[in-house]
This record gives sequence, structure tokens and C-alpha cells, in this order.
Amino acid sequence: MGISRALEWTYSGRIFPATEALAGGLVSALHAPDALLPAARALAREIIEHAAPVSVALTRQMMWRMLGADHPMEAHKIDSRAIYARGASGDAKEGVTAFLEKRAPSFSNTVSTDMPAFFPWWKARPYE
Repeated sequence: MGISRALEWTYSGRIFPATEALAGGLVSALHAPDALLPAARALAREIIEHAAPVSVALTRQMMWRMLGADHPMEAHKIDSRAIYARGASGDAKEGVTAFLEKRAPSFSNTVSTDMPAFFPWWKARPYE
């Protein structure tokens, strides 16, 4: 969603239909109430089965923390470190091997023990 749409929605305070939220990119899908949890679980299952947990955790932190970066170079510095670190990981080898062998990957790195040495890259801010 672009800034102009976000500003329009927040400035106006108007209530808009879910179809407009979908068309504007605020949501990625619409589901009937009884189909919502199964769809959310299917998406979660897809992520679990196809993505390395450490890579997902790094991506999440990069996306949220770089939203307010004052220059694209800040994101590039972190992204380059992440690509280098993850490319040297056992998960990278497993991902390539699984792809070549046409099988589901079995990633062994965990968020609790295998985050890259540069993580976290930010300084904790004191509460003021």
C-alpha cells in the first residue's frame, strides 16, 4: 500500500469494506468467518514447511526495524550481513540439497541457538 492510500484512510477515519482493504493492499486475502482459521493455519504450515526458522526471524526483524531507516544503505548493511551469514549456514546447504533432490527441506538451525553473530544489530533504547 502506498503512503497516499494510507494517509487517505487514516485522515478520513472512514470505515471501508473489506474488499477495499484487499484492493488497497491492507490485507492479503478475504475469508468467510468459518474459513479464516483454516486459511491462517495453512499459511503458517506453508511457512513452517518451506522456510528456515532463522531466516524467517531475521527477515521479520529486518522488515520491522528498517521501516524507519533514514537511508536505504542502513537496510543494505544488515541485509548483506544476513545474506553472508545465512549463505554459510547448514540451512543454506540443506535448502539447495532439498531443492535438487526434489524433497521438503529439514532445516536444523534454530532461532534460540543459531542466530548470526551480528544479531541483534540494534541498540536497545531506554524507556523515557
